[in-house]
Amino acid sequence: MNSKYLYWGATALIALFAAFSGAMYFIADAPAQTIERLGYPDYFHILLGIAKLVGAALLLIPLPRSLKEWAYAGFTFDFIAAFISHLMVGDPVSSLVMPVVALVLLMTSYAAYHQYVLAEEEAATA
Repeated sequence: MNSKYLYWGATALIALFAAFSGAMYFIADAPAQTIERLGYPDYFHILLGIAKLVGAALLLIPLPRSLKEWAYAGFTFDFIAAFISHLMVGDPVSSLVMPVVALVLLMTSYAAYHQYVLAEEEAATA
């Protein structure tokens, strides 16, 4: 499969997921209740909402490599922490699936980023 399409497909999906998830922290009560049930402070849902919206934008717009790497790292920490948090409070397996799916999609985007975007940068400098 062409790494360009894999990169943009996976990146668009993860950015949509992150933007939707981030926006939900501001417009719905359920995410705030989940954050509270997981044992995090009340302000944490606002922090996560802002971080997810900013991270989604960082993945989509052309930026220096270091900023992209930080966005990928932030989402990796977020999805792993979500999985562990749900696991530790005894949530059902269905609650553990979404962070894992998001992490796999993020890693697909990251791998394709290195194949497509960075190879393109190297070709431009050669």
